[in-house]
Amino acid sequence: MPDILYSMISIKKTLEFTEWLECLTWKEQGQINARLERIQNSSHFGDAKSLGDGLAELRWKNGWRIYFFKEGKNMIVLLVGGHKNAQEKEIKKARLLLKRYAHA
Repeated sequence: MPDILYSMISIKKTLEFTEWLECLTWKEQGQINARLERIQNSSHFGDAKSLGDGLAELRWKNGWRIYFFKEGKNMIVLLVGGHKNAQEKEIKKARLLLKRYAHA
């Protein structure tokens, strides 16, 4: 039987991410936070995609996107959130934030 060990994932939130999250409704914030808790507690990312150069995104069927990068083995940094209809602009912003926060 395989030995399955889940390590806790720590999550850092940038100011840009926090500002985006606070603009959502309470219900939307709850849905986002529930997903983040699953990541923290069981390392289950769900629908996530690498965008190259260390940048990745969490995806929702309703179009939400959260851009993040891994810092070490057990930590992710949430850079910014957005929506699929503004994805190109948000990815550019996320790449700039990645440079700022990944090398800080």
